[in-house]
Amino acid sequence: MMVLVTGGSGSGKSAFAETRVLSFGDARRIYIATMFPFDLECRRRIDRHRRMRSGKGFETVERYTNLKDLVLPKDSVVLLECMSNLAANEMFQDGGAHEKTVDEILSGVREVLSQVKHLVIVTNEIFSDGELYEEETRTYQKYLGEINQALAVMADEVVEVVYGIPVYHKGGADA
Repeated sequence: MMVLVTGGSGSGKSAFAETRVLSFGDARRIYIATMFPFDLECRRRIDRHRRMRSGKGFETVERYTNLKDLVLPKDSVVLLECMSNLAANEMFQDGGAHEKTVDEILSGVREVLSQVKHLVIVTNEIFSDGELYEEETRTYQKYLGEINQALAVMADEVVEVVYGIPVYHKGGADA
């Protein structure tokens, strides 16, 4: 089963995604961390997420690019957080996929999904602020939008978390 969890900044999507992973019961829980610790703000976010996961039985695997080469335990439940970081890493880091970001990430997700029992993916809703951005940022938004749409098609459940409230768009109790 694949679950896609989206929402805006501070929406509660990470907490919901962790709870969803726990709802699958006893299993080997793997957290794929995609945020590269560029600066102090990134390190603070990483620390906050580590504290949130503390005591929940997650093993952390840091993976900034090249998801498709990751080997995972067959019966594990995986939380990939988050797609927006992975897309940025693939676009901008040395060794990333750059203009092939969308294909690289979708291949990686398919490979992870083929290996594990359940996959929960967190992504961000970054498309409704109405701001005009430079071309590089617009390309990032385009890629992330294409990735999110493809993931929603692949997913068994698509959940948007709004102010801590899950709204099911596909699968789940409310869909």
